[in-house]
Amino acid sequence: MRKLLFLLIALLPLTTAEAFDIKGLQPLSPYGVFSTFSAESLGKKMVGLSLNLEKSNEPRFYRTTLQGAVGLSDSLELDLTAPYVTRWENRLDGSEDVSLGIKHRIVDEGLYNPAFAYVLTGSFPSGKDEFSTDGRLGGGMILSKKVGPFKGHVNLFYSSPGKEDMKDEYSLNMGAELAVTHNSKILAELVSRKNYDNNKIDLLEWRLGYRIATTDNIFTTVGAGFDLKKRNPDYRLIFSVSILLPKEKRSIQKIYE
Repeated sequence: MRKLLFLLIALLPLTTAEAFDIKGLQPLSPYGVFSTFSAESLGKKMVGLSLNLEKSNEPRFYRTTLQGAVGLSDSLELDLTAPYVTRWENRLDGSEDVSLGIKHRIVDEGLYNPAFAYVLTGSFPSGKDEFSTDGRLGGGMILSKKVGPFKGHVNLFYSSPGKEDMKDEYSLNMGAELAVTHNSKILAELVSRKNYDNNKIDLLEWRLGYRIATTDNIFTTVGAGFDLKKRNPDYRLIFSVSILLPKEKRSIQKIYE
């Protein structure tokens, strides 16, 4: 018994962050909910930057994520996501793989039809081994539709990891935005995912939040996620600030008598 205990202690530092919630490519606010993309994108020659802070309980960790996006055209966007994890179960720090993606809207929203976009994603094997998939390739599709003050989004994504012992990942995200004032929205999101470690859904999470345009080009988002799969008090807290450049100029209509 004592030998078995010593063996387990010796192996503990070698264990990886099994079933770790790998971030992957994320939408830049306000062109999405939390992890659910909108088919909308940055305008041509616009640049977006974002800082995201996250705290998770059970599993316990903190994560800081830097994001960037560039509008290549009014319907084509280049995205980057670079997460860094600290205090994973109070014992591990390190970066995740940097993710790149291209989002292309090929159908604009009409009176009855939703907007449709596809996403191509990839990542470099740049993260700490416990938080890395040794790179990955994937893609997905996005549907977005606005009805009155509501705007809804549905995402279906697939990703193939570089590590041979990992399995393909599938995710289905559904998000909604409710405009409560001209510069603020209530956010809701349901995230479901089968991750790289097994062949069953390992993440089923309900997220709620609030986003406000603190200026014409700066957006602040706060939110919380609650686990639905285990039905226990596991949660995560989310905070992000994003800025879009250059600032969009609002046209002023002059009225002459």
